Amino acid sequence: MSWSHGKFHWNELMTRNVEQAKKFYADTIGWSFDAMQMPGGGTYWLAMMNGKPEAGIFDINGPEYKGVPESWMPYLAVDDVDARVKNATKAGAKVMKPAFDVPGVGRRTDCAARVELLL
Repeated sequence: MSWSHGKFHWNELMTRNVEQAKKFYADTIGWSFDAMQMPGGGTYWLAMMNGKPEAGIFDINGPEYKGVPESWMPYLAVDDVDARVKNATKAGAKVMKPAFDVPGVGRRTDCAARVELLL
């Protein structure tokens, strides 16, 4: 998958009803789904369109996700994950999951920040 710094790179649906979400997106836009086993158990679902991965679906039923709302989570591509995490925390972001490597994908982390724009 190609990427460019500062561009949206991936979208992941975090849901407590994976089968309902898969049915909805299959019926409405024609996605098919490929299962990918995750280290430590569980299945990550790749949403496919014309043989290409378009998004992921992640089950958040585990106790570690208590209170986490179901939502789409976009990912931004950056040139240096570790350096950008330092910049983000200085700017007020909270690191939700420390940076780690995903084989065949790259390095990633989860940060959250509330940004309000006044026009």
